Amino acid sequence: MAGTLDTIVALATPPGRGAIAIVRLSGDAVREIAGRIFRARRRLAPRVATLGEIVGCDGVTIDQGLALFFPGPHSYTGEDVLELHVHGSPLVVRETLTAATAAGARLANPGEFTRRAYLNRKLDLSAAEAVADLIDAESRSAARAARARLAGGLVVEVDAQRERLSRILEELAATLDFPEEVAEPPRARLAGEIAAISAALETLARGFEVGRMVREGVAVAIVGPPNAGKSSLLNALLGEERALVSEIAGTTRDTIEESLALDGVRVRLVDTAGIRTHADRLEAAGIARTDRALDEARVALVVIDGSIPLDDPGRKLLARTHDRRRLVLFNKRDLGTTGYDARPADVGRALSVSLRVPEDMDRIREALRAAVEIDAPDLERPHLATARQADCVAAALRALERADATLSEGQPIDLSAGDLMEAAAALGELSGSGVTEAVLEQVFARFCIGK
Repeated sequence: MAGTLDTIVALATPPGRGAIAIVRLSGDAVREIAGRIFRARRRLAPRVATLGEIVGCDGVTIDQGLALFFPGPHSYTGEDVLELHVHGSPLVVRETLTAATAAGARLANPGEFTRRAYLNRKLDLSAAEAVADLIDAESRSAARAARARLAGGLVVEVDAQRERLSRILEELAATLDFPEEVAEPPRARLAGEIAAISAALETLARGFEVGRMVREGVAVAIVGPPNAGKSSLLNALLGEERALVSEIAGTTRDTIEESLALDGVRVRLVDTAGIRTHADRLEAAGIARTDRALDEARVALVVIDGSIPLDDPGRKLLARTHDRRRLVLFNKRDLGTTGYDARPADVGRALSVSLRVPEDMDRIREALRAAVEIDAPDLERPHLATARQADCVAAALRALERADATLSEGQPIDLSAGDLMEAAAALGELSGSGVTEAVLEQVFARFCIGK
């Protein structure tokens, strides 16, 4: 990464044509660069929009726009920041960026603005990751979860456990340094404190799956025999003709994935190839992908043609999905209910529906909401959202387990100090204390340029 003393510039709004585009600069030379490329009748005042002209290095006006100046450290990055609000023409944006670089700035790397905010202690590392999640959020639940982490809820919980570990380590250090003056702490008390810290971290660890589903969406595999109406169901739920529909069995040969939001939760619908015993080589490859999608999905949305007697592929699919979360639909009620009426006794709750009936589609959506419900919907509470964060907590738990074993086996108490220090270091890496450059590169690589 280039030196953080450089002044950087980037487009902070999506590329392409629009009403407004924002070009953002950050760094020590912002005031000097602003004097070269922005002309106005009055001086820039902190956090006040100033109307003026953006000019190139040749003095020719590029556009008329607004300038907003945020002096450091009271800015997003902690440095002097300038935002130029110009008309959303790609040409105007390109010439504004050229003017800024000619005046002394350089183009920013992906995530460099947020990285500087982290380096200048405006954000902890988990909050910085939440910025990217908030930008990528495709549902209300994902946005709420990201906002909670951006507010610092996760690092507050993690730092509370680090503080408890620090107190234990300070007590052990005092015992080692002054054995005659400071008595050794009771073994049972230390074990109890380690158990309490472990319990708090295990609660965070259990929330990782929730955080992952909120961010990535709940996977729902639409499965069933050929010509049961799987692709028609996908189209009906999306409200558009996304999948090709035909009366010819085996039309869908590959998986098709689309998303929709149900009560603020993102649902990833995966339409799959129909499952049947006799299939050609190409169709068999599609069925293999169906099997993988079904194994990876949180919910199986099983679609059966309910207008005809239940066949062998349908029975096998119902048996295969019996012990997992699923929603069973006997489709084509408008053509008959033979299959639904003769359904197996152990099929559980099943709906007899017709995708052509609006009321039935409402019933399907309501049942799908219940099927994809996340077990721990309190998104305002701290939770882990990335594999990096989960790995940090897992490393801390392993170290605490070793420290507890040292105590329970009757070994000298001071031998647990190394493991306790390792646990504290793992938690520090989660919030960004002592994190390596490689980890920072990994975190900020997923950001867009301009944020």
